[in-house]
Amino acid sequence: MVFPISVVRAAQGQPLMVELKNGETYNGNLVNSDHFMNVHLRDVICTSKDGEKFWKMMECFIRGVNIKYIRIPPEILGKMKEDNFNRQRGRIQGNRFKGQFKKPNPK
Repeated sequence: MVFPISVVRAAQGQPLMVELKNGETYNGNLVNSDHFMNVHLRDVICTSKDGEKFWKMMECFIRGVNIKYIRIPPEILGKMKEDNFNRQRGRIQGNRFKGQFKKPNPK
């Protein structure tokens, strides 16, 4: 299972687009994110709700509560699926002998 926060964290350093609940969009490179889904973007272009005004910013911070959705490059999602598969395979292999070996009881 892949959680949205882990997908956003995997996109660190990658370009993405964030749309806010008020209709504005922010395109930029993800610098950092936290468990509240707050994001810090760099080299940002902000587009107004009507799409007629544009602002260029060096960086911005967006609170997660204001985010409507985040568009992440497809290669990041592919990487997440591969990492998740490898992690699950490792768990299965790691649990192969679980419970088969018991410590001798001291007498």
